[in-house]
Amino acid sequence: MYGLHRSIFNEEHELFRQSVRDFIAREIIPNNAQWEKDKRVSRESWMKFGENGFLGIQAPEHLGGMNIKDFRYNAILIEELGLSGCSGPTIGYPLHSDIVMPYILHYGKEAVLAKYIPKMVTGEYIGAVAMTEPGAGSDLQGMRSTAEDKGEYYLLNGSKTFITNGSLADVVVVAAKTDPNKGAKGISLFVIDREMEGFTKGVPFEKVGLHAQDTCELFFEDVKIPKENLLGKVGDGFKYLMTELAQERLVVALAAVALSEFLLKSTVEYVKQRKAFGKAISEFQNTRFKLAEMMASVEQGRIYCDYLVYLHNEGKLDSAMASAAKYNMTELQCKVADECVQLHGGYGYMWEYPVARGWADARVQRIYAGTNEIMKELIARKILK
Repeated sequence: MYGLHRSIFNEEHELFRQSVRDFIAREIIPNNAQWEKDKRVSRESWMKFGENGFLGIQAPEHLGGMNIKDFRYNAILIEELGLSGCSGPTIGYPLHSDIVMPYILHYGKEAVLAKYIPKMVTGEYIGAVAMTEPGAGSDLQGMRSTAEDKGEYYLLNGSKTFITNGSLADVVVVAAKTDPNKGAKGISLFVIDREMEGFTKGVPFEKVGLHAQDTCELFFEDVKIPKENLLGKVGDGFKYLMTELAQERLVVALAAVALSEFLLKSTVEYVKQRKAFGKAISEFQNTRFKLAEMMASVEQGRIYCDYLVYLHNEGKLDSAMASAAKYNMTELQCKVADECVQLHGGYGYMWEYPVARGWADARVQRIYAGTNEIMKELIARKILK
C-alpha cells in the first residue's frame, strides 16, 4: 500500500497474485451484490474457484491439490479477496481451504482423505467447521453435543450454531464429547457429510452484516458416523483444535487488515470527489489527519501480518502470536470502518456505499474465531507463564 515494500513475496508470488486479482475482478466483484441478496455465494462460483486452482492449494497432488506448502500463496488469496471489499467470499473461501481442510488433511485417515479432499479442491464439496453451540460460544469445554461409541459407529446428537458456510456445507468437521466426564480430554473431532441421515440445517440467519456469507444452525439427531470418520484419536479433539486455531486466527487477521485497506482506499477516493464549503473534503485538515492516522496503522498492520506469515511458514507461529494478530487487526478493522463512515458523512450510512457494508461486516470479526476478550486471555497466559 502506498509503495510499501513487501519483502516476503517474490516474483512468482506476484504472478500468482495477479492471476487471483484478475479472477476476482471477473468472477467475484460483479456477482457480490446478488450473493448478498441470496445470502450465500453461488455454488457455481465455488466450482469456478476450484477450477482455477484456488481451493486447497496445499492438498497433495494425488488428491487434486498442488501440494503448495508455502502459506504465502494462501495469504495472497485471502488478501486479494479482502482488497475486493467482498467480505462474504473473503470469509467463506479461506475458511474452507485454510481452516476446515487442514483438520482433515492432518488428522484424517486415508479413506477419508480420498473421499472428501478431491471434491473439496474442485469446489464440488463445500466445507464448514462446527464448534460453537447455542449454550457454549468460546467455551468449547462447555459443549453438549455427544458422540457415543456404538461399536461399529459413533452416534452423534446435538446442535451447532453460527456455522460459517453452514447452509451450503457438504462436509463438516464437528466437535463432540465422546466422554462427557473428562472435560477437554473428552472431546473428539469427526467428519460429517451431507449424505448422513439425521444431519439437517437451519435457514440462514438474518445477520447485521456479511450478507453474502451463509451462516446457520446445524442439527444432528442420531447421526451414525463411520469409525473411519474419527479425526485422529478419541479424546484428542481439543488438542487438535488448539493446534489448528493459530492458523484460523491468522486467517482472520489477514482478512481484517486487507478489508481495512479496502475501506481506506474507498474513502480516499470519496473525499477527493466530495465537496463541502466550496472545496474537496480532502483539503480539510481533519480529513487529512484522519487519513494519515489510518494509513500509518494499516501499514503497520500489514508489516506485522507479513512477519507472522513468515513465522508460520517456518513453523514458529504460536497461539499467543496468532491471538495477538487476530485481536489487533480486528480492532483496527472496526476502528478504520468507523472512521471511514464518519468521513463519508450521511452517505456513509447508505447501504449502496461500500463503506457502509464494510462497517456492518467488520463488527463480527471481534467475536468469531474466539472473542477478542479470549484473545487477550491467551496472550496474558504466555506473558505470565
